[in-house]
Amino acid sequence: MSPYENLSKLRQIKPLVHHLTNWVTIYDCANILKVFGASPVMAHASEEAAEMAGIASALVLNIGTLTPEFVEAMKLAAKSANKKKIPVVLDVCGAGATKLRDTKCFELLYQTKIDVIKGNASEIARIAGERVATKGVDSGKVGKNLETIAQGLAKKMKCVVVITGKTDIISDSKKNYLVNNGCDLMAHVVGTGCMAASVIGGFCAVNPDLVQAAANGLCCYEIAAELAAKKSIGPGSFKEKLFDLAWKLGKKEVDGRARITEVK
Repeated sequence: MSPYENLSKLRQIKPLVHHLTNWVTIYDCANILKVFGASPVMAHASEEAAEMAGIASALVLNIGTLTPEFVEAMKLAAKSANKKKIPVVLDVCGAGATKLRDTKCFELLYQTKIDVIKGNASEIARIAGERVATKGVDSGKVGKNLETIAQGLAKKMKCVVVITGKTDIISDSKKNYLVNNGCDLMAHVVGTGCMAASVIGGFCAVNPDLVQAAANGLCCYEIAAELAAKKSIGPGSFKEKLFDLAWKLGKKEVDGRARITEVK
C-alpha cells in the first residue's frame, strides 16, 4: 500500500483511535488525526480505558506526562486492545531521562503487547538497553548505529520500532524503511513527535502491514510539514499551516514528495 493509498483508506474508514497521551500535547494529537481523517478519542480514566479500547481500531500510549496511576490505566487499555487484536503504539517519550520513565516503559513492554515502539534516537536506544541519556524529552547523543539498534529491538520485542529524526528509521527486523521527509521547523514546535505517534496509530488502524503503515504515516505527516513550512514565517504560523496542509493533502503532493526507501 502506497502512502497516498494508506491515507485514502484512513479518510474513507475514519478509524477511532484511542489515546492515553501527553497532557502537554493532547490537543495537537487530537487535531492532527482529525484533519487527516481519523476519529481521535482521549479517555484517560482507568474506569473506562479498557472499554474505550474495546471499540477502537488502534490505541496510542504516550508517557510524556506519566504518573504511576496513569500507567496502570494504560495497561488496562493495552490489555483490552490486545484482546481485540488492534495495534498498540507506545511513544516512549522521555525514556532515558529518569528512572521512573524507564521503569514504566519496561512495565508496559513486558506486561502488555506493544506493536509499535516510537521514540527519538536516545529514547529508543535506552529502551534497547544502551547507556544513553535523554535531555528531558529531547534526544541525546547515541554512539551506536541507529539502524542496528532499531532492528535489534524490533527482533527482541517482535514489534515495529520507529526512530524519528532527520531521517526516520522504521523496522520490524525483516523489513526496514527510511523516511527522508520533514523540515527543520518541526524541531521548534512542542508536540511534533507526539503528533507523529498519533498519525502512526491512525495509519496502522487501516493497514495491517504495520511497518509499512508507520512509514506511510510519517511520510504523509512530514510532507504536510514541508508544505506548511513554505507558507510560514516561524513556529506559530507553521503549526497553524500544518493542520491546514494535512487536511488538504492530495495525491499529487504525496506521490511527488514521498521519500521512502526500503533498505534490504
